[in-house]
Amino acid sequence: MIDVAQNAHGLRVQRLYRRSILNGFHGLWSIGAVSGGLLGSAAAGLGIPLAVHLGASAVVFGLLSLLAFRALLPGGDDDDREPVAGTAGDVPARRPDGRRTAVLALAALGVLATCGAFVEDAGSSWSALYLRTELGAGPAVAGLGFVALSAAMTVGRLTGDRVVDRFGQRLVAQVGGVLIAVGMGLALAVPSVASTLIGFALAGLGVATLIPAVYAAADELPGLRRGTGLAVINWLLRIGFLVSPPLIGVLADATSLRVALLTVVAAGLGALLLGGALRPRLPATV
Repeated sequence: MIDVAQNAHGLRVQRLYRRSILNGFHGLWSIGAVSGGLLGSAAAGLGIPLAVHLGASAVVFGLLSLLAFRALLPGGDDDDREPVAGTAGDVPARRPDGRRTAVLALAALGVLATCGAFVEDAGSSWSALYLRTELGAGPAVAGLGFVALSAAMTVGRLTGDRVVDRFGQRLVAQVGGVLIAVGMGLALAVPSVASTLIGFALAGLGVATLIPAVYAAADELPGLRRGTGLAVINWLLRIGFLVSPPLIGVLADATSLRVALLTVVAAGLGALLLGGALRPRLPATV
């Protein structure tokens, strides 16, 4: 619920800015994820009990959330949204083909979000194992695959808004799909530590703006009640994160992890093909 709410409010702020800023928000999320990992590692290294660590984190970040709450925009999420032709209130007028078109578009965006989930999960769940078991890397080096993907994704998100404003969501997503496919294809075709780290970095850069773009597109789908598209896409994205690990695991057991990670290459190709469901450029009201 919080994820949907914070993205909905971020998109509301983006509409008022009339330019893309959502990628920057997700970039700050990535920084928070890395910072949380570092805090956890430091707490473990200092021997701080888990209950103390989590309790202190809850208090500190709970208070910060309450302070941030005071700066949120007042009113409902649709108060600053420009009226859309053919709508009554917040419910779009029902046309015979409107709901079907919206469902098909939502399905395409859902698969596109799942492609992003496969790429991100490959870095968090499988990169260290691949480097360790397939390439014989040591423990210190094995963790660099996740670092390479996460760092590149963070950079891509923090710089992605300007790129999206200039070239549009569609082209950026399609080029990102090429980067994912080429990057992971390189890592798997040339099995070395260096090529694998480069491959994961390219995949992280390619997937950086994909999920924010899907959120923005789903929130603007005509034919759906406001917020429905964003909530459904978030739900489908979670399914992608749940399906990815066991699917790659089953394929790895049946063949090898190297072969199983070809699903990430397929996800890049999926982003290339389904990127056409996104807008060629941001609408004038954003």
